[in-house]
Amino acid sequence: GGAAVLAACTSSGDARPEPPSAAERAARAEAALRARSAATGRTLLGRYDAVLAAHPALAGRLAPLRASVAAHVKALGEGAAPPAPAPKAPASASGPASAPASPSASPTAAAPVPADPAAALTDLAAAERATADTHTATLLTAPPEYARLLASVAAAGAAHAYLLTEGARG
Repeated sequence: GGAAVLAACTSSGDARPEPPSAAERAARAEAALRARSAATGRTLLGRYDAVLAAHPALAGRLAPLRASVAAHVKALGEGAAPPAPAPKAPASASGPASAPASPSASPTAAAPVPADPAAALTDLAAAERATADTHTATLLTAPPEYARLLASVAAAGAAHAYLLTEGARG
């Protein structure tokens, strides 16, 4: 009797799904990397939007840089796993529904924009440098083709930081 139970237990264990192949694991890892890199870029894009909202007079100067950042976000996110939909708050909940904080959101995105336009540009340049540093650090774990894209985006971020600070002085 015991042997029959044991045989039944071991045969039911065969229904386990196979672990993902190395190629599937690599594809999932790259999709997650792309999603994180795009989220980092979206945080910077949000910072541009905040500065533009606080200082509309800077639009002529910031619009081309913001457009470049938006293009980078799109390129970085291509092939990324789509984000999971946020859970909906019940209609009977009291107070406004709020989205959960994103783990990739940085304090830079939530920081208030300085009232002085020059200080706002300095802060935006710091956000560009921090984003470029994040993309550069990600190069170590990125597949070759994506690493080249990250390197290009990081270099553009460094150029943006220069244009936001040093470039204005000359």
